[in-house]
Amino acid sequence: MRHLIPILGLLQCLFCHFSWGEENSAYQAVSVQHGGQEYHYRLLRPTAATGKFPLVVFLHGAGERGTDNLAQLKFLPKALGGELRPKFPFFVLAPQCAPGQQWVNAPWGDKQCTPMAEKPSVMLGNAIAALEQTRKDPQVDQSRIYLTGISMGGYGTWELAMRHPNWFAAVVPICGGGDEAKAAVLKDLPLWVFHGGADTVVWPERSQRMIDAISSAGGKPQFSLLPGVGHNSWEPAYALPSGLLDWLFSQRQQGK
Repeated sequence: MRHLIPILGLLQCLFCHFSWGEENSAYQAVSVQHGGQEYHYRLLRPTAATGKFPLVVFLHGAGERGTDNLAQLKFLPKALGGELRPKFPFFVLAPQCAPGQQWVNAPWGDKQCTPMAEKPSVMLGNAIAALEQTRKDPQVDQSRIYLTGISMGGYGTWELAMRHPNWFAAVVPICGGGDEAKAAVLKDLPLWVFHGGADTVVWPERSQRMIDAISSAGGKPQFSLLPGVGHNSWEPAYALPSGLLDWLFSQRQQGK
């Protein structure tokens, strides 16, 4: 009986290895020092040894929080590391939020916005540190850095874009919300926002109010409100027929 536990442990490790998937095994585990701590995240690098390539920053939702530095590689990161990798050669940065924490310390179920804090949350600060480190890679095309996130990560996407609007060539918040009072800083940034019309986890009004605030400031954001779609609006948004990914990778910052 004493040999059973090691054998079960070995089988469990083997299961984790094989369930990891080829598309996710392409992601490297990377770390950065921030706030006196070592923060671990995942990075997909282009297969080419030379040249410059776009960088996609993905902020996951509440269901992918953890400490394994793996769970965040679902949805878009999984597709970009697998079947879409030959079509779109790029970097993908996927940080992970710790259990019980949020990219933005705001209740995402509220219809009213929470004013943006003076400083980012610890978790968003970690993601920013990871991005700052990744941006220094000589193969990153500084004119083609893109930001997207879903649900809790949609909130993080709005806030990160508002804190550093000059970093990104385009931003895609999905079923999130932000501080409308700060939204004017995004008026010159290409934005495509998605939200399910039947979403009751994050209310569609949160996206609509951000769109209205940016439009009132002179911006021209795109907004896809998906009729009958619930909270999982990222599935139709990231699917190739939506045209989002082709649009995203066609955006480029001028002067960089």
